[in-house]
Amino acid sequence: MQTPYYLIDKSRLLPNMEKIAWLREHSGAKCLLALKCFATWSVFDFMSDYMDGTTSSSLYEVKLGHEKFPGETHAYSVAWADHEIEEVLASSDKVIFNTAAQLQRFEEVSRNHTRGLRVNPGVSTSDFDLADPARPFSRLGEHAPEDIEPVIDMISGFMFHNNCENGDFDRFDTMLGVIEQRFGHLIRRMDWISLGGGIHFTGEGYPLHRLAERLRRFADDNGVQVYLEPGEAAITGSTTLEVSVLDTLFNGKNLAIVDSSIEAHMLDLLIYRESAKMEESGDQDWMICGKSCLAGDIFGEFRFPEALKPGDRLSIQDAAGYTMVKKNWFNGVKMPAIAIREMDGTERLVRDFDYADFASALS
Repeated sequence: MQTPYYLIDKSRLLPNMEKIAWLREHSGAKCLLALKCFATWSVFDFMSDYMDGTTSSSLYEVKLGHEKFPGETHAYSVAWADHEIEEVLASSDKVIFNTAAQLQRFEEVSRNHTRGLRVNPGVSTSDFDLADPARPFSRLGEHAPEDIEPVIDMISGFMFHNNCENGDFDRFDTMLGVIEQRFGHLIRRMDWISLGGGIHFTGEGYPLHRLAERLRRFADDNGVQVYLEPGEAAITGSTTLEVSVLDTLFNGKNLAIVDSSIEAHMLDLLIYRESAKMEESGDQDWMICGKSCLAGDIFGEFRFPEALKPGDRLSIQDAAGYTMVKKNWFNGVKMPAIAIREMDGTERLVRDFDYADFASALS
């Protein structure tokens, strides 16, 4: 298959799905795929056997979840527009408003729909200000119980989303305790509570049994149905970005230019100044560089058993989350195709992109 392409390996996706299924069974929580992280619907039929539906951040994600993923469709957005709301309601089971003002604005049109409100508890696990929902002056959710109280009878649930790549159960437990302390009197008036995503419970060594017990206790103590919204947790480790070396040079370091770009194909690496992941071996140090004209288009520095040369194939690991949903046409660099490796090891191309796709994205 011609590089570059994202390769989703179902055999590596399956362990995440099995952990999600186990957690659902033993905690009573329902799990919704967060489409903002991963929306490659060619594997939704596989994932839907292990999950309860999808949650969204926009009208288009709502429609995609409704059309492609069996189960519940939760519709959340930081702000719904007047021209969107009818279609949002038609395509969802629950609509979640970011503020009491939006809830009141659309109260009449959504009156016969299951409604929720996002609540910001003021604590989070994010190490990046850019991604911290509890950052100063955050617009993400209502902060004060006294601002929620006047609209409490319009809703049946809350969404709390304050975890971010949190693999520490004790930290999760502590923050959930803060939520119960501040908002418990309101939570107990609800039918359902979403605790959002960012809980890295499919990671190696994570105490799933403790998480299941804590979620069940939270649900029982408050009389609510708990939802989780895994994104990265659902697809971590399942996908690679397959690339080829196009050229090499030495400029104080060994440099290899590949037929991909972090700016266009793994944008989060650029945004958060992080290195890509690659399986390393040997004592040859090489900087892997993207082919765009952006000077900082660098995947990272890695070790290889021998010198790289044009034509060599490389696999960038853990390339599912926040990649395909953010890919773009910067520099006109060819967008990676999408391929799936089935459980029997066979690979199939499910989508390719060409010049017509590039041209049609412009005007």
